[in-house]
Amino acid sequence: MKKSTTKTASSLKIYCDIFGHKYEMTKKVTSHVKEYTCKCCKRQLTTSGNGKLTELTPKYQEINTLLSDIYTRRMSRLKQKTITSSIC
Repeated sequence: MKKSTTKTASSLKIYCDIFGHKYEMTKKVTSHVKEYTCKCCKRQLTTSGNGKLTELTPKYQEINTLLSDIYTRRMSRLKQKTITSSIC
């Protein structure tokens, strides 16, 4: 049973090596930082600090989690500030 799974995974990797990856956005961290996953081989990438795609390592996963938290809090604070200023 395991051999067929391994064979399928390696054939999908070969497909990506020949035709290229089919990345789809899996998570929007901020408006500039996103995470992508290949539909075929499940390779994960993220946008680095210089705007290029890099491998999604545990270090980048932690950075993206913290960045997402900061971004979410900031956006909610700005939304709250906008609502308060429009009432006055």
